[in-house]
Amino acid sequence: MSKDKIDVKDVTPKVFNPKTHKGQEGDRFNPGNRIYVRESKGVYQQLRRYGGWFLLLLFGLVPWISYGERQAILLDIGNQQFNFFGTTLYPQDLTLLALLFMIAAFGLFFITTFLGRVWCGYLCPQTVWTFMYIWFEEKLEGSANKRRKQDSGKLNANLAVRKTAKHFAWLAIALLTGFTFVGYFVPVRALVIDFFTLNASFWPVFWVLFFAACTYGNAGWMRSIMCIHMCPYARFQSAMFDKDTFIVGYDAKRGEQRGPRPRKADPKALGLGDCIDCDLCVQVCPTGIDIRDGLQYECINCGACIDACDTTMERMGYPKGLISYTTEHRLSGKHTKVMRPKLLGYGAVMLLMIGLFVAQVASVDPAGLSVIRDRNQLFRTNSAGEVENTYTLKIINKTQQAHTYRLDVSGLNDVTWYGKQTVQVQPGEVLNLPMSLGIKAENLSSPVTTIQFILTEDSQQFTLQVESRFIKKL
Repeated sequence: MSKDKIDVKDVTPKVFNPKTHKGQEGDRFNPGNRIYVRESKGVYQQLRRYGGWFLLLLFGLVPWISYGERQAILLDIGNQQFNFFGTTLYPQDLTLLALLFMIAAFGLFFITTFLGRVWCGYLCPQTVWTFMYIWFEEKLEGSANKRRKQDSGKLNANLAVRKTAKHFAWLAIALLTGFTFVGYFVPVRALVIDFFTLNASFWPVFWVLFFAACTYGNAGWMRSIMCIHMCPYARFQSAMFDKDTFIVGYDAKRGEQRGPRPRKADPKALGLGDCIDCDLCVQVCPTGIDIRDGLQYECINCGACIDACDTTMERMGYPKGLISYTTEHRLSGKHTKVMRPKLLGYGAVMLLMIGLFVAQVASVDPAGLSVIRDRNQLFRTNSAGEVENTYTLKIINKTQQAHTYRLDVSGLNDVTWYGKQTVQVQPGEVLNLPMSLGIKAENLSSPVTTIQFILTEDSQQFTLQVESRFIKKL
């Protein structure tokens, strides 16, 4: 094994025993062993809540923002138009989407190598929605210990009412999430009105209910199962970890031997470390692990155990930081090297992708022009004695304003244009313009002539040229 790799540790899973209030060996992955997450307060939990609320508001409000007469961001798959404020992208522009995914991927690799699974703990939608559902659970059913005691007893009328209210709140959030997500692909205002007036078509309704069901199941019931068993990131993130990666770690040298003691007792005199074995770090963990067993792939770096442990250390009068964001090298007393080749490599590739993305965005034309020749009749002789070729010009206005365009052709002398040469195209419209070119046969020097169709915007600020062919004979 490479010395830069983190050693694999055989850690027996633990479940929380409600009778002893301690973690004990057991099958933590059994759905029957439910994790009752205890509320945790502290610096990192405030940071997580603020970040979560910001992302929730951003996610919920963006579809309702208008730009001109349209929804500002609308990924209209049906019409193959992707509107981003004043710009409309089409399938031929989707290299931008590929670059955006590559930026996100290398950004995730960079962050994971530097700060571990901090994305999972603070920004992942699964985590944000799960903690939001847990908040409703706490408010309507009580603390973790109370919920555990209630669920181990018989269901009474009061508990049934509170559980029903909780599930109604969960379902309301899930339905709102479904509307919002589908609202990025279908005009959200019309979607909401049509849904509740029963005028919506099948597929929008299906996807709203589908994503609502997924949200309700993932955040309400599956929770850590998604993070542990189904999320691929939990599996391949270990390939990006090394001993200089910042993780949530327990300082065993300081904490062991763990054990309870009176608040004013001297732990050294008792032969104990600073850990009082309160198990709060286990109770607040959303994936139910004991961080004191060492680094485990289930840890999502949310910092809940850090805040819980710091609160206990403060009450005992001990220094904070028994559990902290640290590295394997620091825990073993070695120096942590932040700037290392792997991290710099991920950062360099990410910056390269960002540069390519910016360059690609800058090169996106505000209009598009494609030329389709008439395949049924390559050429004909018209009543004026001219050789005539027929084309269909497809003009795309990618902006959010109507524009007037002038069409012209180069590469031919004394050519006659049959059809409109000036057209107005509405925002996002794809205009099909049939037209023909005619020219005397003696003015053609070869059977096939390369020509250029020229599209000029009304204010002369934009010109686009597309190559085609004029055929006299084969």
